[in-house]
Amino acid sequence: MLEHGGRLRQAASRYGIPLADWLDLSTGINPNGWPALIIPAECWQRLPEDDDELLPAARDYYQNNSLLAVAGSQAAIQALPLLRAKSRVGVLHPAYAEHAVVWQNAGHHIVSLDAEQIDIRLDELDVLILINPNNPTGRLWSRRQLLNWHEKLSRRGGWLLVDEAFIDGMPQFSLSNLPVRPGLIVLRSLGKFFGLAGVRCGFVIAEPAVLKPLRELLGPWPISHPARYAASLALADRDWQQATAVSLRQQGQRLEQLLSSHGWPPDGGCNLFQWLRIESAGVLHESLARQGILTRLFDHPPSLRVGLPGEEPAWHRLAEALNGLNNCLPHGESAKTPYPKSTSQSPPQSAR
Repeated sequence: MLEHGGRLRQAASRYGIPLADWLDLSTGINPNGWPALIIPAECWQRLPEDDDELLPAARDYYQNNSLLAVAGSQAAIQALPLLRAKSRVGVLHPAYAEHAVVWQNAGHHIVSLDAEQIDIRLDELDVLILINPNNPTGRLWSRRQLLNWHEKLSRRGGWLLVDEAFIDGMPQFSLSNLPVRPGLIVLRSLGKFFGLAGVRCGFVIAEPAVLKPLRELLGPWPISHPARYAASLALADRDWQQATAVSLRQQGQRLEQLLSSHGWPPDGGCNLFQWLRIESAGVLHESLARQGILTRLFDHPPSLRVGLPGEEPAWHRLAEALNGLNNCLPHGESAKTPYPKSTSQSPPQSAR
């Protein structure tokens, strides 16, 4: 199993800091997510039904009728490799590593790419997998660029798989509201923008030729009744969505400015996290963890992903911790030393 962000109990045990005393910035999940609600008793007592309010709410939110509800986008990530014959699959590094691992485990050949290599090597690929914006770098691709790659792949029966886990609030970059077409698969999730990672609800937007075998593979009742109830209400709450999109843009800029003002200008990021690529990433991660602040550490390349603090006391706590970070650097190292491009072939880490 790959490492993921959010292993708060593990951190509490390792550093001897009570669970309630941690500030978890490791996941990229909206810390001020859609508000909790009381779940009706029948949601606990009855099996979920496909003809409830979830799919109409999702079709309206994503502006697409050709979609399938799944138990978080991870369920689709696990299953999609089983729907193709052995293929050459292009994946970026660094990126959410579960994509590469599950395709490799299903017997496909993985081609690791830098973002700048996609055009050069596209003809070698049967499947191209992108996270937009990329996790953890925050790299964004335009619709025009993505559709250009899709067109070239689809001519020979290929797939473009776009994981849009962090794209809510940036509809100009999303492909979800475009007419479905052969070979284009889009993954969406309620975990990040909505802050509902615990409900395990996501969607696959694709042509029926993909959705039908995927549904059969995943089986009945992939999402619990309480999760369907909460997700349908969150997807229909337009006032909250509009206010949250504005708030997250402001918070993302605030986090970028906070890190920069303390000598750690991010190398990338989006509204929900910032990414620092630095040789001393492990030292910084350790220093913050000893203060009860959990970040997401990556080894290849050495880097940190820092999520949004949430409430004002959490912002102040992070600022105070950053004030002392330079004291923990190796002797003679400046605050921000660019790390050379990694060529390591070490096992991948998950960026979620």
